[in-house]
Amino acid sequence: MDRRTIRAPDDFHLHLRDGPMLALVAPESARHFARALVMPNLVPPVVTGADAAAYRDRIRAALPPASGFRPLMTLYLTETTDPAEVVAAHAAGIVTAVKLYPAGATTNSQAGVRAIDRVRPVLEAMAEAGVPLCVHGEVTDPDVDIFDREAVFLDRVLDPLRRAVPGLRVVLEHVTTAEGVAYVRAGGDIAGTITAHHLVLNRNHILAGGIRPHYYCLPVAKRETHRQALVAAATSGDARFFLGTDSAPHPDRLKEQACGCAGCFTATHAIPLLATVFEAAGALDQLEGFTSLHGAAFYRLPPNAGTITLARGAPAGLPAKLDGPGGPVTLFDPMIPLGWHVTGDAA
Repeated sequence: MDRRTIRAPDDFHLHLRDGPMLALVAPESARHFARALVMPNLVPPVVTGADAAAYRDRIRAALPPASGFRPLMTLYLTETTDPAEVVAAHAAGIVTAVKLYPAGATTNSQAGVRAIDRVRPVLEAMAEAGVPLCVHGEVTDPDVDIFDREAVFLDRVLDPLRRAVPGLRVVLEHVTTAEGVAYVRAGGDIAGTITAHHLVLNRNHILAGGIRPHYYCLPVAKRETHRQALVAAATSGDARFFLGTDSAPHPDRLKEQACGCAGCFTATHAIPLLATVFEAAGALDQLEGFTSLHGAAFYRLPPNAGTITLARGAPAGLPAKLDGPGGPVTLFDPMIPLGWHVTGDAA
């Protein structure tokens, strides 16, 4: 089969930034995706319903004319978050989910949570109201090896939290380990997002033969055995796993420096990359579920009415970089030939 039509996909973990960078990257996601869950880690962060509504308006203003792309907004959980604010913003349809960043875990996470007990009232209110919690699942203890921080988070933080707040609906975002896959598969009110780049990266790609800053992301890519576990989960048809690209643009000047930023910018070509990976796994028939159905079901949203069509052949004219407001922004290089392209924008 040389063509395949699927429901227009969703991206349930996306960084759009703000200002001129937002204007640059928002059209890249709107080209192939119908909806995206937009992360709130701006400076200052998106912490109230009013913040989220204003950010949503800025995103809409950055989209091409007549774009049908729908940003789904999140709130940044802090130790001073008001439970009533969260519940009201969700009930009003302004906010789809709340994001938990352990303080210091990733880009712009300084305002995040240092002690989970301090946000227990918010989490209890969210469980009662059915508001999903999106979790950056890593501990920040400097004594824990960076390659072990996801697995340790599951044991020390997430599992005790879910036992203490039953009914809380949780998304373990950008799963990177076999332990994370197994934890999501164990069941309950939990799902896991998987990025496109973690389906092709292992830690050798970052470090072997020289440091490659454009493959540096958080959570960092792990051993090859973990990558294989992610591919198996994504292509399995298990509805607990769905796409969250974690596409995270940074100007090259901030990636290629002594203390470079974490993030891979994949929005432009995530769908062709996924189709290539799924076909290689003999699971192209599972692509629509992973990109377009499973996440919508978890978030209790209807599937998108529109479709996209993929055709065999590499994307034509795919740039290596975008000319950004702070300098070039490098697109993620998947290291494998892309075997599919999208024939048109999301309809």
